[in-house]
Amino acid sequence: MEQIRAILTDDEEAARNVLFQLLNRECPTVEVIARCNDVSSTVLAIKELKPDVVFLDIQMPHYAGYEIVDFFDVIDFEIIFVTAYDQYAIKAFELNAVDYLVKPISRQRLALAVEKLQNKISSRNTVKQYHLLKQALQNKTVEHIVIAELGKQNIIKLADIIGIEACGAYSFIHLAGNEKLTVTKNIRQFESLLPEDGTFFRAHKSWIIHKRHIKHYAKLKLEIELSEGITARLSRYKKEEFEELVK
Repeated sequence: MEQIRAILTDDEEAARNVLFQLLNRECPTVEVIARCNDVSSTVLAIKELKPDVVFLDIQMPHYAGYEIVDFFDVIDFEIIFVTAYDQYAIKAFELNAVDYLVKPISRQRLALAVEKLQNKISSRNTVKQYHLLKQALQNKTVEHIVIAELGKQNIIKLADIIGIEACGAYSFIHLAGNEKLTVTKNIRQFESLLPEDGTFFRAHKSWIIHKRHIKHYAKLKLEIELSEGITARLSRYKKEEFEELVK
């Protein structure tokens, strides 16, 4: 099952703690990446951390939970609203097919909400993958790769891959924005997956690098400096081929 990255927002610390403990105990696929006490701090956390879901209390000072939609042009995360019993709010949620939890939160209702969320996220990613396939077939160019990490399907732009570093049966994918994924594919598998158009270069038994991310070449050290301060090794057997590449 895919890992779900979640933000919890409630102005009451005790309520945040209760939901956090319930999720830890009942929903092991949910990873809480931030706990916030108001809408403003939640907006900042969403923009920085890119969660899959926000568990959002309705009744808070300054801004009500539902006002969070005013801060985004596109809502690319799910929202599960949390409310004290309010028949009008609950009716509005049901009429608009929006998921919600009523305080005090029951374990069964929480588990059901997370299961529905899991299905929704999986379905959303599947649709994205089909769209990418259609685009690749129509344009005869591949611009993305789908990488599984911790049960989650990551759709990554090839242009954002700085380099791929071998680590035994695993690989580290270094991405623009100082992000790094650890995946259960070895570097040889990636070499066979990536486009054979000269964009990527196998510089060493431990490294595949993206040509456009090359910044500097230390000839004597046989090291290649890439974007984000990443340093890749160059095999002496690949030296001549690499120097031809960067001419």
